[in-house]
Amino acid sequence: MRELALRTERRTQLLDITKMVEEAIDGANGAAAALVYVPHTTAGVTINEGADPAVARDFEAALEKIVEDGWRWQHVEDPDGPNAPSHVRASLMSPQILVPLDGGKLALGRWQGIFFCEFDGPRERKVYVTPLA
Repeated sequence: MRELALRTERRTQLLDITKMVEEAIDGANGAAAALVYVPHTTAGVTINEGADPAVARDFEAALEKIVEDGWRWQHVEDPDGPNAPSHVRASLMSPQILVPLDGGKLALGRWQGIFFCEFDGPRERKVYVTPLA
């Protein structure tokens, strides 16, 4: 398992981590897939278009609109304000993805990228990447 260290800059932010994941699996000869896992309850990971950075910005805006901050949240433990929307947004994504490997390389589609999804930033975060046989 490899640990990736990230630093986010905004409360809601999608970061393209494709290159970092590629580097983490480099040398994993014989592996059939890569498991990418986020050990946080207010963050996630997804695969989507990586060619146009505007797609990530659209995701950020859409998730903030779908799960608005202004609802009457019951979970309000964060001193900076309720982070319940962050938990819900993270659950709409996923804590993990599984990407097949082809000859030791990520078998992503032409336009696909792997994105870390921050919903309670800015923070220091980590992602685990595990090659699977």
